[in-house]
Amino acid sequence: MSHSSEKEGKVVGNLSGESMKTIAESVAINGVGDQAAGFLAEDCTYRLKQLVQESIKFLQHGKRRKLTTNDFDMALRSNNIEPLYGFHTPDLIPFRFASGGGRELYFNEEKELDLQEVINTQLPKIPLDVSLKAHWLCIDGEQPAIPENPPPATKDQQKLQSLDTSIKSQIDKVNKPKTSSEGKSTRLKLKGADMVKLKDISTHELSVEQQLYYKEITEACVGSDETRRSEALQSLATDPGLHQMLPRYSSFISEGVKINVVQHNLALLIYLMRMVKSLMDNQTLFLEKYLHEMIPGVCTCIVSKQLCLRPDVDNHWALRDFAARLMAQISKNYSTNTNNIQARTTKMYTQALQDERSALATQYGAVAGMGELGAEVIKTFLLPNLKLLGERLKTAIEGPIINNVDKIASDHIKKLLTKYLPSVLKTVHSVSETVEDYTKEYGYLGPGLHTSVIKERTTIVTQTPVSKPSLNIQQSGTPTTPRFPSASVVPRTPTTPNIPHQQKYVIMSSQGRSSTGTQPTSLSLPTSSSSTSSSTPTIVKLVSNSNQPPPAPSSSAATVQGPSGQKYVVMSLPKDG
Repeated sequence: MSHSSEKEGKVVGNLSGESMKTIAESVAINGVGDQAAGFLAEDCTYRLKQLVQESIKFLQHGKRRKLTTNDFDMALRSNNIEPLYGFHTPDLIPFRFASGGGRELYFNEEKELDLQEVINTQLPKIPLDVSLKAHWLCIDGEQPAIPENPPPATKDQQKLQSLDTSIKSQIDKVNKPKTSSEGKSTRLKLKGADMVKLKDISTHELSVEQQLYYKEITEACVGSDETRRSEALQSLATDPGLHQMLPRYSSFISEGVKINVVQHNLALLIYLMRMVKSLMDNQTLFLEKYLHEMIPGVCTCIVSKQLCLRPDVDNHWALRDFAARLMAQISKNYSTNTNNIQARTTKMYTQALQDERSALATQYGAVAGMGELGAEVIKTFLLPNLKLLGERLKTAIEGPIINNVDKIASDHIKKLLTKYLPSVLKTVHSVSETVEDYTKEYGYLGPGLHTSVIKERTTIVTQTPVSKPSLNIQQSGTPTTPRFPSASVVPRTPTTPNIPHQQKYVIMSSQGRSSTGTQPTSLSLPTSSSSTSSSTPTIVKLVSNSNQPPPAPSSSAATVQGPSGQKYVVMSLPKDG
């Protein structure tokens, strides 16, 4: 009994002849005989069992209990068989089951890719070639701060250092000894209950190498060599270990903005804002301690009255847009309920819009800053002030005294409003609202905003992909059955393609409904005897129950019938009136 039960529990794995035929068909080999398939199945079974036994040996030598694909690859190599190439997936590949015609098949379902999406996607970066690069791991017992080595202080340690200044860049906390003030009068000493713990003064000492690095970076960032500037900005954005020099960089940026705004030096202001962007992109720096120096400089580049010597010629609008994006990024990353960066910034923008004495360039920066902060800020703070802003723009453009600088600023503000507002206004206002409604609410800017909203809605409708059925009929000596696309492409609702000569053709689908009033109709396919190419598409025309004369009879005809017995009727509608 025990011997028979063991035989019943034993599983014998053999490949069948049907499996061999299926595998042969997958590689385009048809007509494999039953005897040949049987011999192939026996040989493949033997080879597979041999490889499994070899892979189990590698499993046992590895002191493991689970057989992996690496064991099977090693077994292939030990038998001088070329290993399998490709990627290893950690998940199981789901196989689907299909049956039909007395056969059962398990297959891996492949995802259909849209070629248009594949073409329009951005190409990945070209991988770098394999290379070896030497770097200093340690110099005189100290690890240098280079990208290849871990940073001396992580973001968490820098954040902890902002709360406790006795922590430098060490992992462990180092408590400084308390300093006793000798010789002071005892009457100045506070009682134990009134003692206040003060933060120790933190000094940031730089080595000679760090001082040289700081000098090279600052000179390259504000110099005239664009190549050196790009390398310096890349170093600021990627190098770790810059936290000790970060106070000096923030002071350099702050003082540089103060000086160059007074001197109207547009180029240096752009370079300083690029430094801010590089420091924000560095993932190893904790900038929250130094935002009190960076934010005023960024806001100055947004709402300053004049940033260049020739406002009517120089492109200071690009600097205001770039600074507005930086301010939005700072608000997104560092704004909390404690510092209220976004609320204070929004208040500054609102005051610039509501102040009648503000320059139009300042109001341009306020609009750009609000637009970068998102739709909610635009709804709450920008839309209520549009009417007042429109009156100022109207005065600058159509007033008795026309200033060229104000006129250029007004044009830029109008372009900026058409960039940010349509996506918000289409959600606030309904489609039925007219130009008068927009003019009543927004004044001088109403007609332009109404046109932009209509254009935005039209663009969205145009960009929406519509799957249209296509009918391709190959012309040959004898009538052929037309090929339809897959059933997922044909829409269920009637579609009206655009046909010249003002004729409307409606393509309808009849899917075996008994109550349908449309009867299946044979299509008359005109063929041309002079055409010899089999790939030339033939125009299909059908006139059904209309006042127009029927087409001339043709010698060949075919019934349009799609998959699963679906029939498609093409009808011509009479002209209106």
